[in-house]
Amino acid sequence: MTDDFYGGSQRSLQDAFGTRQLADAHQLTIVADGIDADRKEFIESRDFFFLSSVGADGFPTVSYKGGPTGVVHVEDERTIVFPSYDGNGMFLSMGNIEASAKIGLLFIDFETPNRLRLHATATVHTDDPALDRYPGAELIVRAKVENTFINCARYIHPHTRVRSSEYVPDPAGEQPFPAWKRIDLIQPFLAPGDQGKAEAAGGEIDIEEYGRRLADGTS
Repeated sequence: MTDDFYGGSQRSLQDAFGTRQLADAHQLTIVADGIDADRKEFIESRDFFFLSSVGADGFPTVSYKGGPTGVVHVEDERTIVFPSYDGNGMFLSMGNIEASAKIGLLFIDFETPNRLRLHATATVHTDDPALDRYPGAELIVRAKVENTFINCARYIHPHTRVRSSEYVPDPAGEQPFPAWKRIDLIQPFLAPGDQGKAEAAGGEIDIEEYGRRLADGTS
């Protein structure tokens, strides 16, 4: 366990509220340098997670990442891999990782509830053996785990899971063509591989139709 888990700002607040000893006790009991068997089981039981990364402007950003159960795979106690699927073409998270490498992951079970945080140093790969594990993935993130820690779940509002997203790639890597890529105004700007696909998916739509689809959950 590293001695620099807390910085000066955290220590100052701990001292102000009289929680320094409590914070040290938490570090000893809930923070781990790697991923043990129980944490591995929890991570690999999730089909989504929240990914934080740091942009070129120094601001952190957080992105929801969904996929199949086991979307994050634990290779060993200090190594995780996860996919990057087709998105909006901005590559914010992947670009941030290439720029700064530092990431945070938050895993939540909204039904139990339960949650786990993970900090890691990551790299992005276009040719990685883990691509075979995730059909339809464009990139693979491979990360060295710095620490993991469990959190009290008392403020997690319980939710009931309804279904998996239809856009999670199937075993062949196929997924439905998203409605936003069918918007008429955006056609000239689509990536080369997406040009012409709107017609096969039912034709182009205008922005008003897209808004209606967002409202009724069919986008």
